[in-house]
Amino acid sequence: MAKPRDTEAKVRMDALYEELQHHARLYYEQDAPVISDAEYDELMRELLTLEEKFPEWVREDSPTRRVGGEVLEKFDKVTHSSPMLSLDNVFDYPELAAFISRVGGEDQAWTCEMKIDGLAVSLLYEDGVFTRGATRGDGRVGEDVTANLCTLRSLPLKLQGDVPGRLEVRGEVLMTLRRFEALNREREEAGENLFANPRNAAAGALRQLDSAVTASRGLDIFVYYLVNPAERGITRQSECLDWLEGHGFPVQPAWELCSSLGGVRDFIESWSTRRFELDYVTDGVVVKVDDLTLWDRLGATSHAPRWAVAYKFPPEEAETRVLSIEVSVGRTGALTPVANLEPVELGGTTVQRAGLHNEDEIRRKDVRVGDLVRIRKAGEIIPEVVSVNLKARAMMSPQPLPFEMPRSCPACGSPVVRLPDEVALRCPNRASCPAQLKEGLRYFAARGGMDIRGIGDKLAGQLVETGKVTSLADLYDLTCEELKELDRMGTKSAQNLIDSIEKSKKRPFSALLTALGVRYVGARVAELLAEHFGNLECLQEASEEEIAEVEGVGPVIASSVEAFFRDPSNRTLLCRLKEKGLNFECERRAVGGTLVGKTLVFTGELSSMTREEAKSRVQERGGRVSGSVSSKTSFVIAGEGGGSKLKRAQELGISVLNFEEFLGLLEGSPPES
Repeated sequence: MAKPRDTEAKVRMDALYEELQHHARLYYEQDAPVISDAEYDELMRELLTLEEKFPEWVREDSPTRRVGGEVLEKFDKVTHSSPMLSLDNVFDYPELAAFISRVGGEDQAWTCEMKIDGLAVSLLYEDGVFTRGATRGDGRVGEDVTANLCTLRSLPLKLQGDVPGRLEVRGEVLMTLRRFEALNREREEAGENLFANPRNAAAGALRQLDSAVTASRGLDIFVYYLVNPAERGITRQSECLDWLEGHGFPVQPAWELCSSLGGVRDFIESWSTRRFELDYVTDGVVVKVDDLTLWDRLGATSHAPRWAVAYKFPPEEAETRVLSIEVSVGRTGALTPVANLEPVELGGTTVQRAGLHNEDEIRRKDVRVGDLVRIRKAGEIIPEVVSVNLKARAMMSPQPLPFEMPRSCPACGSPVVRLPDEVALRCPNRASCPAQLKEGLRYFAARGGMDIRGIGDKLAGQLVETGKVTSLADLYDLTCEELKELDRMGTKSAQNLIDSIEKSKKRPFSALLTALGVRYVGARVAELLAEHFGNLECLQEASEEEIAEVEGVGPVIASSVEAFFRDPSNRTLLCRLKEKGLNFECERRAVGGTLVGKTLVFTGELSSMTREEAKSRVQERGGRVSGSVSSKTSFVIAGEGGGSKLKRAQELGISVLNFEEFLGLLEGSPPES
């Protein structure tokens, strides 16, 4: 019989499940949040604490499944219940009219949906709970990416309403344009190669072996297809989209039921420019026969259905002239060249700037001031230079000179460096470069870091330019009187900022780690480091090897973290921040269960229990399951056909248990030594 305290915990956990799911729907589906991110995070932390104390009450649809952290050796293969086909394309209205005539003529109704440029996936639900997700693969066999899909906050882990039995739907994983821009800015500052477009970024993120990496990329999904709709009494595609949305699936808003070829053309014309208002990439319109009963009759070719076609939009490009090339300095010291252009209309907006990324990119395309260049929007939002009009250049007199990147920092004059295996030039003067300090100050104060409201681009610039902030620690010495000296800063605004700065001292240790701007350390990695080491002192003294052993970290991140804490200027900054009273300790959560603190790895086939069942049993007892063996692994459970994991465990001297010993471990019986 459950104790009263346990019952109270279950009631509270159930309430948190519903509350968090409610707020997630408001945020991701309706874009109408009613609580702050900090309040949402606080509810999530409370739920995590309760789940660790009472694992027997954890639900399959828990939003904590979205955190990520599972590391896989490889993806299992999944055979699709029915093939995931591609679409045939048409490129003009005569071709579209021919398709419509071929499949039933204008008397048919047609569902028109924007064609999302993402990665197709198949999702399986059992009694309304998400159980498995797979990539399209070759159309017949895909890869099991369930753990990664769970990190998508727009994907429902439990459906709304009663959805009994097995349900399979299909959709498109994507990266929004806002997230794509932010991710490429982060990679550019870190000296990493940029993603070519949102689709490539989404595909790479979904196929990460570490789901924590997927979670950090911020993917989304739209669902548009229901397998075996007749089982649910659905006979039309338009009805299917309404049904999916009604049960909590994210369905893109840009679709319409059209009754004629003219209506289809009107939809295409309307969205040919309006598509640029969307926050995701679309490259055409999918036109489908609305009557689902005709789909089986029309059938499919070996690669595409006969009941649907994709009308592809022409690429959006324009030609304009390069007026100048300026170089900015980012938070990590990376120098980024940007082309200033003669204004030109492109994709419904006026374009005046285009990114040139780095020195290698400028040399490869040979972009020069004065050149006529062809530009397009990468991912339909970020302008990029595609090519130079060399014929136009040949007619110019005098000829424009090749552009040379500066050999000294435009902001502080320090000689720039290019580190091995990096494409970016960098200013090494991290301590006193005003451009780096300004960007670092904005990053430090951002919502995901210290959450100091009011410090935007202009105020950060003023604080640095006036010398009031020469180090991040100077923020905590500011007074109202000093702030009132700044432009557009009154008494009330100054006091609000001081209050926000004071409040930031109570931010979690992981938030401080994020705010410091250590290369490759985002919010998720910061949480892993804070949880593992517990406080700044332990992390600061840890070796590169010790940091790399943290699950979800790795050698590249470990090298960056160790180098950051070895830097004397960073150590001085941390000492000052500690003196100001910032939080350098991680609150460790109290937990219970026979496997608390234990990490288990499974290899081979288990007898009389699926891998998911075994994982669930471990988690119920407070343990965790990892996909890879390391020195932090407590036990490896070996079934039939154990492979590389078994060998690795033997090399590290880690206890290897058979299935019977594993069952004993679950019941609290320690294995015999």
